[in-house]
Amino acid sequence: MTAGNQDTALQSPIDTVVSDRAFLECPRWHDGRVWVSDLYRHEVISIGADGAVTVEATLPGDEPSGLGWLPDGRLLITAMESGRIMRREHDGEIVVHADLSSVATGKLNDMVVAEDGTAYVGSFGFEFKRDTPIAPANLIRVAPDGSFTVEASDLRFPNGMVITPAGTLVVAESMGNKLTAFDIGADGRLDGQRTWAAFGPDLPTESVKAAMSAAAVAPDGICLDSDGAVWVADALNRRVIRVEEGGAITAEVVFATGVFACMLGGPEGDTLYACAAPNSSEAARRHTRDASLLATRVGATHGGRP
Repeated sequence: MTAGNQDTALQSPIDTVVSDRAFLECPRWHDGRVWVSDLYRHEVISIGADGAVTVEATLPGDEPSGLGWLPDGRLLITAMESGRIMRREHDGEIVVHADLSSVATGKLNDMVVAEDGTAYVGSFGFEFKRDTPIAPANLIRVAPDGSFTVEASDLRFPNGMVITPAGTLVVAESMGNKLTAFDIGADGRLDGQRTWAAFGPDLPTESVKAAMSAAAVAPDGICLDSDGAVWVADALNRRVIRVEEGGAITAEVVFATGVFACMLGGPEGDTLYACAAPNSSEAARRHTRDASLLATRVGATHGGRP
C-alpha cells in the first residue's frame, strides 16, 4: 500500500444527519437532498437541509441498495434479495425495470447509473458469512430499456462504483483488496479491465474470515472527487480514505464507528456523507436501530457519477 502524502488535518467536526436506522447504504446527493437506502427497514429515504426525512420508496420483503436515476428523473433501486432493479415511476408506482435473477451471483449489490441511463450493478458471488469461501461474482450492465448483459464474471465482491468524466468505470472489490477499472464504450459495454489501485497482494479465498484478516483495506462504498480521486469507505478500519489512481492514499477521515459507504455532496459539494454502524452483520443489524448517516466537510468536491 502506498501512503502518499496522507493528510488527516483536513478533518472537520462530524455531524449526525439521521440516526435510529437499521443499516444504511449507497448514499447519493440528488436534487439538493441526500438519499440513502436502509436495507433492513426496506426503505429508500431522503433528507433535506432541515433534517426532515422523506420515505421515497419501500420494497416490502426486499432489501434496497444501489440508487440512480434515469435521464427523465425516474429512480432506479437495486433489490438485493430478488435480484431485480426496480423503478419508481413518476406517479410513485414501483415496477420492475430489469429482472437479473438469472445472472446474479448471490445477492445484487451496489449500482451506478450513467448519464444515458445505463446501469452497472454488482453481486456478492457467495453467501457472505465468516466461513464461506470467496467465489467470483458477476458485474452486470443494464441498458435503459431493461435489457442486460454480464460484462465481467471474475470480480471478488464488486461493491461501490463510480464513473469518471472520461468514461472509466471504477469498481471496489471488497474481497479483492483493490479497485478495478474498465473503459466504457460508446454502446455502454465494458473493456480494458485493469487494476486502478491495489492495497496489497491478492487475498486468500478459502473463507471470508481469512480474506478479511489479510486485507489492508476492505473497499466498500465509494465516490469520486473533482480531481479524479476515489474516496473509499474502508469497512475494516472505521475510516474513509482518498485514493489516487495507482494506490496513493492522500487523505483519511477517521470515525468512531464502522463506515460502509460514502458520498460527496452538499450545497458546495464538499460534504462527505458516511453510512455508519457498529458492524455490517445482518443478524445484528436487522433488528437494531443504531445505524446513522454522518457528515463532515473535507477539502474536496464531488465529481463524476453517482
